[in-house]
Amino acid sequence: MTISSYLDNRPVLGDRVYLHPSCQVIGDVKIGDDSSVWCNTVLRGDVNHIVIGRGSNVQDLSMGHVSHKTTSKPEGSPLIIGDYVTIGHSVILHGCMIGDECFIGMGSIIMDDVIIPERVMIGAGSLVSPGKVLKSGMLYVGRPAKAVRALTEEELIHLRYSAGHYMRVKDNHLATPEQLKVT
Repeated sequence: MTISSYLDNRPVLGDRVYLHPSCQVIGDVKIGDDSSVWCNTVLRGDVNHIVIGRGSNVQDLSMGHVSHKTTSKPEGSPLIIGDYVTIGHSVILHGCMIGDECFIGMGSIIMDDVIIPERVMIGAGSLVSPGKVLKSGMLYVGRPAKAVRALTEEELIHLRYSAGHYMRVKDNHLATPEQLKVT
């Protein structure tokens, strides 16, 4: 099953959301309008909440999780993803905040309490260490990730384009009747 409850929490989906049948969305997860969650992705909102904004996509084999609330950290570390964000294949997101129009490259790991403001690109395979606060408009790469330069105008345009492309692909999937079989 794609959607499952945890205790009293059940995922809440906006309009025109696409969940691939192989993904798992569990517990306190809210997904905004026109967003998509792709093949074999897991979003587990069990010990804290996950919020994904409008027009964002979480691509194949990615994992999103959270850190629980404690007396020393009463809010814990929820996972918050903004609007028009592209999360590439095989990304691990754990208890972090990602602003609007960001691009997280394939195989990247974003750890607890990281804050990525709007319009940031994380290069493929990067690791953003716990608690790091990044700067808007920059490209970060490496393990650990470091700012290497400001994004070009073309790259800034691509951030929104990428999210729009995935919105078109998910619309194609939503328009395809499930009973159609390829033979």
